Amino acid sequence: MRSIWKGALTFGLVNVPVKVYSATEDHDVPLHQVHHEDGGRIRYQRVCEIDGQPVEYADIDRAYVDDGQTIVLTKDDLASLPAERSREIDVVEFVPREQVDLLTLDRAYYLEPDSKSAKAYVLLRKTLEQTDRTAIVRFTLRQKTRLAALRVRGDVLVLQTLLWADEVREAAFPALDEDVKISTKELEMSAALVESYSSDFDPEEYVDEYQKELRTLIEAKIEAGEGFDAATTFGDEGTAEKGGEVIDLMEALRASVERTKAARKGSTAADADDDDSDDDDADDKPASTRKKAATKKAATKKGTPKKPAQKKAAAKKKAG
Repeated sequence: MRSIWKGALTFGLVNVPVKVYSATEDHDVPLHQVHHEDGGRIRYQRVCEIDGQPVEYADIDRAYVDDGQTIVLTKDDLASLPAERSREIDVVEFVPREQVDLLTLDRAYYLEPDSKSAKAYVLLRKTLEQTDRTAIVRFTLRQKTRLAALRVRGDVLVLQTLLWADEVREAAFPALDEDVKISTKELEMSAALVESYSSDFDPEEYVDEYQKELRTLIEAKIEAGEGFDAATTFGDEGTAEKGGEVIDLMEALRASVERTKAARKGSTAADADDDDSDDDDADDKPASTRKKAATKKAATKKGTPKKPAQKKAAAKKKAG
């Protein structure tokens, strides 16, 4: 695993240097969008809506739109915020584990001790186990202030981000306000049904059937020879994934078109200087007529080509 963040857990005067790792990963089969006829890769570009030009990711800033105004926030603006400069995970309080609502749990991260001695790390872990408490912490990750629950999983400290209170919707359903009567017999039968399904939870027993069948389908298509040549349909994956290959190609094409236009304009201007009187008359004519006139004029300067009969007569006269 690769560390995504480094900082320190702090509570009181205790400082625990740690590295942060994503504790979960997506097991879905990666699928791309392609043209159904030839398997050609379909990509998306970041395009500015004002000039229509592709924009490199490094040139993209954030913005907030309010009351008809777009407020641009640069990377320097965001980096100047006090929270963004902090590299500490501050313990706010220690609470009973049952008080952390499972609905508010979000992303999970492993914490690894980042010092020569893991004593402070182990001390905090054992303290949480002994007191049966969960630490509520606050820190900044990827330009956002986060609230999180710090708990123990085996020998590792786990940081699990929490949703803020205003991010959890209120469940207001009128049907639940009605007075519903449940008989003792109904409750006993329901409890018996629950008991018949009761077991100890083992997550290893459960498999994502959709992803399993999807992989089987892909393997069957490979064996049937239904695949396209990836080098032809996807191109160079090393550079294309960054989007630079597409943008560079577009820029090269655009520059070529502009260069051709400039060359044609310069050639037309040179021909115009040869005969001012012809230009005066041509200005009043359509573009197509002017183009034909220019072509005819160029042919006249070089001399009108002789017809086959004329060439034959000239050769006969020279021989006599």
